[in-house]
Amino acid sequence: MKQRGNYKFLQKFSWYTPGIGGMFALLAWMLLGAAIGAILTLIVGSALGQDAVVKYGTLISYPVMFVPPMLWAAVKSSTAAMNTSGYKLDSNNFSPVGGAVCALLAAAGTIAMGFWADALTSLLPPMPDSIAEVMANLTQGNVWINLLCVSIMAPLCEEWLCRGMILRGLLARRMAPALAILISALFFAVIHFNPWQAVPAFLLGCMFGYVYYKTGSLKLTMLMHCVNNTFAVIIGRVDEWKDINSWQDVMPTAPYYILVAACFLFTLLVVLAFSKVRQLRPEGNIDPVPSLFESNEI
Repeated sequence: MKQRGNYKFLQKFSWYTPGIGGMFALLAWMLLGAAIGAILTLIVGSALGQDAVVKYGTLISYPVMFVPPMLWAAVKSSTAAMNTSGYKLDSNNFSPVGGAVCALLAAAGTIAMGFWADALTSLLPPMPDSIAEVMANLTQGNVWINLLCVSIMAPLCEEWLCRGMILRGLLARRMAPALAILISALFFAVIHFNPWQAVPAFLLGCMFGYVYYKTGSLKLTMLMHCVNNTFAVIIGRVDEWKDINSWQDVMPTAPYYILVAACFLFTLLVVLAFSKVRQLRPEGNIDPVPSLFESNEI
């Protein structure tokens, strides 16, 4: 009896490839998880005080938000596994560019895109104090809690959902890759719940999605997400930068726009480099997996 990797966490979701309806179902389960997380946070607050909520609230509520959609997806995948083929959430299709080069380009491209996206978010009206306070808590609170929530849990959970489940599902259903990437990026923007995060999230989501389409590597998009969020935490802890609304606040106008243009061009070069990754199949470089019946894993 074969047991090829069924113990792996990501393997549990291989046979669930949600379409548009499944995407909304995952969103609904996520919102239920957010409500449960909020209730748990209130319970902690009533027991330990408001200071505990400020310090540990996100650490409690954030991972809980993803438990219902993960359970739902695991059940759907398990139900389909016996007679339906699926696709891996994480593959390693980097040839001929190479995994190390892809990782380096992806990380650098993420920083570059984050900088030129700043020019777009600077056009938005000032961020309300309530949202600014939440953002500050995510980057300027306890550094270890910030890093755990923002740099580890967010990349793991959000990439599992937005690229591993939604984009993979749309690609598996043979939706046009460009449309699938745009839809998954829009979903990624929506779950940030405010335009000041949603605008850069959409742009980054397009880049993450293209990298996932070309490589099938969820760990690579998790790395990109981690780099982006960790950079935000670092900036948030530098006294001279933590309260800025845009890099325009700390740079002269001409150098700022020159750097924006340079970062935009560098992003295009990164996209061009990933276009060189060998295309294995029309739905992208996500690796197919047989049903458990076909693979004799029964």
